[in-house]
Amino acid sequence: MKGTTRENSLLAAVLCGTAMAGTAAAGDSQQCAGYTNAAAVQAALTQAVSTVSAFGAGLGNNMWATVVDAHGVVCLVVNSAGTPGSVETIWLGSRVISAQKANAANAFSLSTGSLGTAIALSTANLYTAVQPGGSLFGLQASNPVDPLAAYQGPTAAWGAGTQDPMVGQLVGGVNVFGGGLAIYNKKGQRIGAIGVSGDTSCTDHAVAWETRHALILDFVPGGVAPGGDDNIIYDITPQVGQMPGISTGGFGHPHCLNATAENAVLAALPPTRKVK
Repeated sequence: MKGTTRENSLLAAVLCGTAMAGTAAAGDSQQCAGYTNAAAVQAALTQAVSTVSAFGAGLGNNMWATVVDAHGVVCLVVNSAGTPGSVETIWLGSRVISAQKANAANAFSLSTGSLGTAIALSTANLYTAVQPGGSLFGLQASNPVDPLAAYQGPTAAWGAGTQDPMVGQLVGGVNVFGGGLAIYNKKGQRIGAIGVSGDTSCTDHAVAWETRHALILDFVPGGVAPGGDDNIIYDITPQVGQMPGISTGGFGHPHCLNATAENAVLAALPPTRKVK
């Protein structure tokens, strides 16, 4: 099935060659090639922040977004504040968290045609499984962030697209709350991931979802959410003797600040696209 003219033109616009000879995979000519350009990601991120904030579900903060390639190499880092190095209007710690989320979503999602199950796992889907007694307990301690890759300077370039110091690095990290999503092309191939951070984890997920959709990189081949995708699942209910509550399906994520508004955001999120 062919995409619409608008989809094809948008896809061509946001997928551009940004090949970089980064330290993580020297000599790999395909590293970060064919990835969303920084201007397109920043525009999509900024619009997504505005769209989600209108529901009043989060804090209305500016956000960071990091894109990694299929090997986890950082390709670009932007923020909705629009100013590289900005520290006054955005949570500084969320820059590395966005990279950590992108790495985790990329590391634990598979593609159509893989030998395993073609399934995408968002970082939001990991929350319950990593709790004590969960099937993935301890996962969050694996693949730690490399501080030498994550915290190098110059700080004035933090968020400067392909000039951010994390670009070309394998930052690593596993994050287990909302904001990280694998990105898929129209064939259902995982080509990397996007991580968003800067607000509540529920808002981070919604902003990442809207951003991925705007970039037409959401041809998700399967997932654990009710819609068969990697959306956030609010199915944690309080149980006697279990303070945090229990997820009915085993992949749930807790509400953050305003359950009513967060449910409204979830209902308004666009569906993922069908693999072609």
